[in-house]
Amino acid sequence: MMQKVNSSLKQRILTASILMPVVIAAILWFPTPLFALVLALFVALGAVEWARLAGLSSSSCQWGYAAFLTLSLCFFWWLSGYLSVVRILLLMAVGWWILAAVWVVRYPGSASAWSKKWRRYLIGFLILIPAWVALVALHGHGDQGPWLVLLLMLLIWGADSGAYFAGRKWGKDKLAPRVSPGKSWQGLWGGVLTSLLVTLLFGSIFPIHVEYRLYFIAVCMLVVFFSVLGDLVESMFKREAGVKDSGVLLPGHGGVLDRIDSLTAAAPVFALATLEVCL
Repeated sequence: MMQKVNSSLKQRILTASILMPVVIAAILWFPTPLFALVLALFVALGAVEWARLAGLSSSSCQWGYAAFLTLSLCFFWWLSGYLSVVRILLLMAVGWWILAAVWVVRYPGSASAWSKKWRRYLIGFLILIPAWVALVALHGHGDQGPWLVLLLMLLIWGADSGAYFAGRKWGKDKLAPRVSPGKSWQGLWGGVLTSLLVTLLFGSIFPIHVEYRLYFIAVCMLVVFFSVLGDLVESMFKREAGVKDSGVLLPGHGGVLDRIDSLTAAAPVFALATLEVCL
């Protein structure tokens, strides 16, 4: 058993070591239109996996759903030029994630609320599109935009890694046993602590105005909790669908959705809170 865990961990680290430099390079060096296009590719792959979780069994239907969702990003690219509209969309996304949190707490009783397939198809839009809009809006927000996106990614990576290792070492009390039995409160606080260190380090490299420091730290910590929520929500849908991973594209990590689930919930919150201050 231990050998299997170590093998999985090695695969996880190897995949991350390849992906992280590529992602960081794309964030910092790509112009926003190219960044948005590359991000749309991940949205498309995530949409295929979501279609599978939502109950679309045929490959053509899954890719059709993904194509429709991805093409709709052209409309949202146009809307991204209107910052007031972006704010409204992000506020709606935060409202959706709060509702999703209620579903996680009430699961499996809440499953009846999204049992109809059309509702699950709609949920795919609510999960993927606002996250794309949030990341594109952040990235395109002046010279600091790419660095804000990078900070968001570092927060999520820190929370994920801290929770993984703290949970393995000290995890006893289950966080949401009916949704994801492997997650613990000890892992959660390990992730929060790791992300707090990331926040303080980032703040020391890029000085924050004194009046915004507490706000900056509070926003980063709130983002961590929403990232955990994103993970739990995907776990809830995977449990309902009877699968362990959303896909097999990334060795040691599962599918694309398994990698971006935290980001889908965290990005709208971070963008809304950050753009409100920056604009």
